[in-house]
Order: sequence, then structure tokens, then C-alpha cells
Amino acid sequence: MAQERLGVLAIYLNNSRLEELAYFQKLSKEGQRLGVQVEVFTPADVQGNAVRTLTFDSSRGRWLRKYTTLPPIIYDRCRYRAAANYHMLQAFRNRHAKLIYLSKPLANKWAMHQTLSQNTGIRPYLPSTVRYSTIQELMRFLKKHKLIYVKPKNGTGGRGILRIEQISSDLYLLQGRNQFRSIIAPFRANEKQLAIKLHTLNLSPDYVVQQGIQLTLNDGRVHDYRLLIQKNGQGEWEVTGCAGRIGPHRSITSNLHGGGTAVTQDRLLGYRFSSQEKIADIKDEMNDFAYKLADYLEVKFGKLCELGMDIAVDSKGSVWLLEVNPKPSREVFRRIGQHATYQKAVTRPLEYALWMLRQKKGTDDSTES
Repeated sequence: MAQERLGVLAIYLNNSRLEELAYFQKLSKEGQRLGVQVEVFTPADVQGNAVRTLTFDSSRGRWLRKYTTLPPIIYDRCRYRAAANYHMLQAFRNRHAKLIYLSKPLANKWAMHQTLSQNTGIRPYLPSTVRYSTIQELMRFLKKHKLIYVKPKNGTGGRGILRIEQISSDLYLLQGRNQFRSIIAPFRANEKQLAIKLHTLNLSPDYVVQQGIQLTLNDGRVHDYRLLIQKNGQGEWEVTGCAGRIGPHRSITSNLHGGGTAVTQDRLLGYRFSSQEKIADIKDEMNDFAYKLADYLEVKFGKLCELGMDIAVDSKGSVWLLEVNPKPSREVFRRIGQHATYQKAVTRPLEYALWMLRQKKGTDDSTES
């Protein structure tokens, strides 16, 4: 039986190496087991309807280049870190609109907040968020909430995020990471000094200002949860797993790429809550919210394949959505030793792609008859 083909749309990093190549290798090996040939390429590899792909040869343990036609179904794994990448990928999608895509692009952080705020079932899970306008407005927002985060609306992986906390009547603590994810030295200042410091950071309406949720553990490190929900082989949403992340000392984010540590969901919840009944209720609420959010985002943006949700749980056990990512990593499950969950996280996009192809063939057959 002929293998099905799945195209993986990727992007080059600055050093001409493909981002996520290790994940694509695992995807390729799992694809071979399921009868799917994984073909990795970037928009720059496409000329007309021909494409120069990378396929992984397991017997030789290496990637091979091959010229071929465009695969019929596309798994988009491009992260839109720069506007140029976004426009390049949008141009590819517009040019090749007849291909099947496993997912659609989502909005930036500000547009996403506006979209989610329209849903009365989702709105209570959203921290208060505004678009950055002036330092004066930021200071008013800070005095109201006492703790805020300032984030680039298109940022990923914790890049460029600031955390500002009012720790007494006229004393503030500024922490953060720069665009290279490096930790910025903590800066304590009064209101006037803080305003001067903020002026040097070149903030603009490309940033959002978000109410902070207190996520500090007893040892001073911050934490949150990464929940992964994916489409399965029947084309239905299913929560694959949820794991905890703890940031390194002096970090304001918990991202694994920024040095964070992965722990199981139960263990992290157990650090803050002693009641097993309370923990079970929180886990149920996280899952229920994940299905609600996934369904709503599909209504608003179109078909999706998977979503990574960064979730906070405050000291009272209330659940908050910090961020949603349509191109999530699954590394956190491997880090905590949940190998079956990790395997499922790799396999599900392939199973969903096969389901999508069956639907397409069924539609084509009924049209012909």
C-alpha cells in the first residue's frame, strides 16, 4: 500500500538550521509506523508546485533532500517570531490554498484577548489585559493590580517579558527577560525612577499589559502548567496531558527553553494544596476549560490541530489562562518521564492528518459518483 504524504511546514533559524528538527525526526519515525511519509520543507524550498523536501532515512540515520510535488496535507510548525516570517507564510498559504492544512493561524496576544473576552464562559478565566499606551496608563494599571506583566504581543518563549510589582507604597520591583531570553537583573525603584527606567525600554502599542497572578512558590520560583489538547484519529479534541513548569531562580517565566524545570501536574498542585479533593476539582476544571476554549477558537479561526495552554492556578485554586499557543512543544512530558503521554503527543497530529485525508477522499468519491 502506498504511503500517505504529510508536509511539515518549517522555518530556518539564523544559522540556516531548521527549528524543531529533533521533533521532526521523531514525527518521521512514528510516521513510518503509521504509513505516513513526513516531508519537511520551508516556503523558501518551494518553486511553483515543486518542492525540495527533507525526509528522514531511519536505516541510514540521516536526512535526505528530494525534489517532489507538494504534499496534499500540511502540518504548519512555523513560529511567527518576525513580521517577515508571518508575511512569507501567509503568502505561501494564499498561493497554495487548495492544500489541506491541519490548522489555521491564530491572532496575536492583544487580538486574542479581545476575541476570548467576547465569550462569557471564557471571560472569567482571563486576567485583565490592556494594550500598552503610555507609561502613565501603565502605572495606573499597576497601582490597581499591584502586580503586572508587560509582554510583546507577538513574543514567544518568554522573550521580552517584564514583571513589575508594587512591594510598598512607593517601592517597585522590575524583573524580566530580554529578547534573547536572558534574565534581566532585578531593579528596585520608586515611582519616578521606575518611570525613567521604563522610558529606556522602548515600549510601544506592540506590547500588552496584563494583570499578574501570584505564582511564586515558597522558594521564590514562579510556576505554571502546560496543558496540551489535540485532535485524535477520529477528528475530536482530547486532552493529551498536563504538566507543571517551575522557573529557575530570579526568572519571571517558567518556560523550559528559559531554564525551567518540568514536574508532574499532581506534584506541583500538591505543593500548594493538601486536599486531594481540591486537587481533583482543579484538574477537572482545567480539562473542562480546555475543551471549551478549543471549541470556541475553532469557531473563531477555523480548523485547528492542537493547542498548548499556559495555565495559572492562584492560591485559592482559581484557574487562569495565561496564553494559548497553536504550535506547542511537547517536550515537557518527556522531561517528567511520562513517555506514553509524550508518544501520544507526537502521534496525534499524524493520526489526525490520516483522518483528514480519509474525509477528503470520502468527499471526492461522493462527488465523483
